[in-house]
Amino acid sequence: MKVRFAPSPTGRLHAGNARIAVLNWLMAKKAGGTFLLRMDDTDTERSTEEFAQSIQTDLKWLGLEWDEFAVQSHRMDRYELAAEKLKADGRLYPCYETSDELGLKRKIALQAGRPPIYDREALRLTEEDIAKYEAEGRKPHWRFKLNHEDIDWTDLVRGETHFEGQHLTDPVLIREDGRPLYTLTSCVDDIELEVTHVLRGEDHVSNTAVQVQLFEALGGSVPEFAHISLMVGADGSGLSKRLGSLSLESLREEEGLEPMALNSYLARLGTPDPIEVRQTPEALTELFDIARFGRATPRFDPVELGHLNAKVLHDADFASIKSRLQDGFDEALWEVVRPNLEKLSDTQSWFDICRGAVTPDIADEDAEFLTLAAEKLPEGDWDQGTWKALTTVLKNETGRKGKQLFMPLRKALTGQQHGPELAQLLPVIGRERAEARLKGQTA
Repeated sequence: MKVRFAPSPTGRLHAGNARIAVLNWLMAKKAGGTFLLRMDDTDTERSTEEFAQSIQTDLKWLGLEWDEFAVQSHRMDRYELAAEKLKADGRLYPCYETSDELGLKRKIALQAGRPPIYDREALRLTEEDIAKYEAEGRKPHWRFKLNHEDIDWTDLVRGETHFEGQHLTDPVLIREDGRPLYTLTSCVDDIELEVTHVLRGEDHVSNTAVQVQLFEALGGSVPEFAHISLMVGADGSGLSKRLGSLSLESLREEEGLEPMALNSYLARLGTPDPIEVRQTPEALTELFDIARFGRATPRFDPVELGHLNAKVLHDADFASIKSRLQDGFDEALWEVVRPNLEKLSDTQSWFDICRGAVTPDIADEDAEFLTLAAEKLPEGDWDQGTWKALTTVLKNETGRKGKQLFMPLRKALTGQQHGPELAQLLPVIGRERAEARLKGQTA
């Protein structure tokens, strides 16, 4: 098996693009196959090297390393050769209509209740007609002549899929300026780079009907296809690279998202199966089954993703996260605070509480009680039993219990009203800081 993820470097990847990348990667890895990253950069006006690099950065952040890499702008000679073959076989023909003329034809067809299918007028041009157009300075665009026959394939998501060739318009494969379009370049690459499976969005289904004939006309094998329903935002709106909708860059840098939260989410979104968090992309392969994806439109839910993000952090071991933590953040502190994290950036506040200075939050009516607590701090090495020993003594001597006992201690020791269990937190705060804070000192 060989699959490809083929983004156009005309914008930054968004979560919808990432979903296609994740599913392609999982399909390849589960089958022991090859994952090809191909930059479809023939749109020279909008494609940039900055976007190409950002795409690679995003994929590496997700952990989706590619086995092969290709760039379409480096393969222009291959598309020219393919076009010459199609011309020689009578399957690629020149057309001289301007965009305004084509727009008028389209409008007339729609007003007459007909589908806006190209009328193949260019095939009826005489040599004199062509000479006249060229004398006017017109350059031809080139269309692929479809056979008017049934087009069928078994889609791995949609099942049996059928189109009738006579109901499709002959697609333009080459622009007036000589640049090849996606329909041609993608087929040539899929043939020559030996792609066996094409997993992409369902907005490409009609393209596939055309490309099935194009694969055959070029003498290539038709790959297997899987067309995934397009993901929409939580409000039902579509996602767009150019608008920056849910860009991976913003999810990473502004939202503080963990890559495995997104991978885990996208690996199951669109299936009836529960989403399960895994700590590596490789661990997700056992969950992947293309047959589980349905036709319904899945919605990207940031709230659910946030819950998954917290779960990733709660399940992460210290070794896997250590390089991303502050200097001095040790395993003992990680084990205490990780069940309370929603984002990794939350570790900063707990690091400051346990390793830095905290201004105690002490109400006047609790000052005497907290002074007593400072005096009763246990001697010796502290562990998770230290908290129980302290609170038992205080309860017996003051009669305080429940919230009246615990909350003043928490606010003095951490400056917070919520957080990890103090039985776990107190040993990592340490005796010196704890005593100072209970006495009302910033420490």
